[in-house]
Amino acid sequence: MLQLAVILPTYNERKNIALMVERLDSALAGIVWEAIFVDDHSPDGTADEARRLSLTDPRIRVIERIGRRGLASAAIEGMCATAAPVVAVMDADGQHDPKLLPEMLAAVTGGDWDVAYASRFAEGASTEAWGRPDRVKASGMANRLARRVTGVQLSDPMSGFFMLRAETLRADAHRLSGVGFKILLDILATVDAPLRVKEFPLKFAARMEGESKLDRTVVFEFLIGLYDKWLGRIIPTRFALFGTVGALGVAVQMGMLYLLLRVLLGERFVYGHWSGETTFNIANTLAAIVAMTFNFVLNNELTYSDKRLRGFAPLMRGWAKFAMTCSLGLLTNVGSAAALKAMGFHDFVAVIIGIVLGSVWNFALSSKFVWGKYG
Repeated sequence: MLQLAVILPTYNERKNIALMVERLDSALAGIVWEAIFVDDHSPDGTADEARRLSLTDPRIRVIERIGRRGLASAAIEGMCATAAPVVAVMDADGQHDPKLLPEMLAAVTGGDWDVAYASRFAEGASTEAWGRPDRVKASGMANRLARRVTGVQLSDPMSGFFMLRAETLRADAHRLSGVGFKILLDILATVDAPLRVKEFPLKFAARMEGESKLDRTVVFEFLIGLYDKWLGRIIPTRFALFGTVGALGVAVQMGMLYLLLRVLLGERFVYGHWSGETTFNIANTLAAIVAMTFNFVLNNELTYSDKRLRGFAPLMRGWAKFAMTCSLGLLTNVGSAAALKAMGFHDFVAVIIGIVLGSVWNFALSSKFVWGKYG
């Protein structure tokens, strides 16, 4: 009877798949197990490599996700796709030692513990082989922040190597945010009943092959996860991110408006107003277009990082769709500002009101047509 499913979220890990299966086979001798590689449509053929191995080893399974990205959501999908009574999540790059799995399984099935996890900061743990003291320091700071915000008091709540009963996960899977990259923290902060957690010291290793996929958005994604657990039920996380980017776009539009009017065109600012109403409208239109482009780039990198457009052609198509879906918002933005200026409002106040009026329209249509089903 199947005892354990090991879930391994992957992206560009082709060279590590066979090595990881060998290590699992050695570590889990005497245990009936399966490995589920959840791959986010890796361009290096990671899913194909897992499928190749599964032809001769039925314990190997693969879920290839098209149009979806993210470690946390991949882990949730994998854990819900198995009949095994116990599920484990770990990295496929070799940094997590599979030799800990039998001890973790014994702890979870013994009845005394609900969750077993491997900690990089427990007594007896080590990160020396990792060779990244900067990452160690950053992880320590992230753990302290996570403990303060969520109340989860573990030495390493940011760990990506853990195990629990599948029924525990499935009972609250619908409540998990799936946002960010640390699913253990999400589970512990979501489940109502306190979970008994057993800690195992981990000797965190260097990657077997390839380079880390933790890109420049990883800190941002961590903050997203904390926000989602703290305030996500009040203001939807994606909308909050879109609004934050929009707020930065306000600064960009204001700065560009000033640059165009004062520095490039030499317009004078008198008693709270720029001279030349026509010149103002032209400059504000150009500034709004620059801000719109800025918003597209930042939203693509951060707000919709799980649906990120890549490559020159997709980016150009995405920008064109973003421009079209935001066109009404842009007209509302510029038109409202022009009307309010004509009514005697302060120039900057008129611009800000125009931006606010167009924001909801921009979010609704761009979510659907740029990064959504029709993106």
